[in-house]
Amino acid sequence: MPSPNRGRAAPAGPADSAGPPLAHALDAFAESLAARSPRTRATYASALRRFVEFLETRGAAPATLGTRALGPSVAEGYHTWLIGQYGRERRATVVTYLAALRAFLRFLDRRGWLPAETSYERLRDRLAEVVGRGQYRTPRIDRRLPLIVLYADALALPAREQVDERLVLLRDRALLRVLFSSGMRREEASRLSRQDLEDGWRGEALITGKGDKERIVFLDDEALAAIRRYLDERDDSYAPLFLRHDRARGQPGPAGAHYRLSPQSIWAIVKRYARLAGVSATPHAFRHTKASVMLNRGAKLSEVQDILGHASPETTKRIYAHYEVAHLREAFDRFSASPSELAADLPPRVRAVAQAIDPGPAARDEPRQQPGPLSAAAGRRPPPRPARS
Repeated sequence: MPSPNRGRAAPAGPADSAGPPLAHALDAFAESLAARSPRTRATYASALRRFVEFLETRGAAPATLGTRALGPSVAEGYHTWLIGQYGRERRATVVTYLAALRAFLRFLDRRGWLPAETSYERLRDRLAEVVGRGQYRTPRIDRRLPLIVLYADALALPAREQVDERLVLLRDRALLRVLFSSGMRREEASRLSRQDLEDGWRGEALITGKGDKERIVFLDDEALAAIRRYLDERDDSYAPLFLRHDRARGQPGPAGAHYRLSPQSIWAIVKRYARLAGVSATPHAFRHTKASVMLNRGAKLSEVQDILGHASPETTKRIYAHYEVAHLREAFDRFSASPSELAADLPPRVRAVAQAIDPGPAARDEPRQQPGPLSAAAGRRPPPRPARS
């Protein structure tokens, strides 16, 4: 996390009972993340900036506050503050920011910069009690999402003289097909290069996804055809698969790196076509749709886990298992039983007593006589039970 003190040595030592200033500790923590992905570093930096804001609301200045002044309730206080800032509905944001704080506190513990009477484990456990185990909110997917792809395909292609406009539409068609076909995250689609898919002639690619984990993604024939059409008309040798084509894009940089379409631009493109098609969707909706369709058509959770790049099948199950409606309905119809079917399995004597209490819909529709001491169906006394041996 950048600060005015970057580059200075953190003044930590046995004699320093307050620990190093928080600003120095944050710099040291940022340097320790050099091997992590740029996305992780950016997320942690954003979360810890918010942590500094929280401390400042408590009258603490990062330049002077020693790390050993971070008491055992600091993480709980940050959590409460985040809830006030974002609301309970933004749980994913709150959890992400708390994960960054836990990583920072773990770093302080390794350096011996936490208060002597506390530890990372104690802070973590106290925070877990407050936060609790959250549940993923089942994604709400607009069933009309495929109309976004079809809408873009149906648009009239600009004339060849309108080079930029023509390339933009061909790019957008290919991008929407890739997202729909593969279930990739927008960051992963942004990082695709032509070589990954051999200019649209290879239906699978090895990519580096979330957490710097490699996995294989697959594309269908329609997505590959859209990619080939786009690249044929591009007629360049730039490495990125998806490029900017606006007139303000500047110089291409090495192999066209500066022209690469950003994740933010992919977000904007999807939102634009969703709005034009009258559908509520984001790039992640394509991912949810891919998973739910595969599960409903019989794919195993472990298979969907690998295709989407989830770290655990439990993640896939918590998010998407509610969409296995077809299989759940089949199981419901197959293994449920009506009251009549269950009653037929009862012993005759028990069934006779039950009919006396409720003789069934046909009998209920007939005029009923005032019952005597015993109903007609159970007028005879049951035979005596055989003596137990």
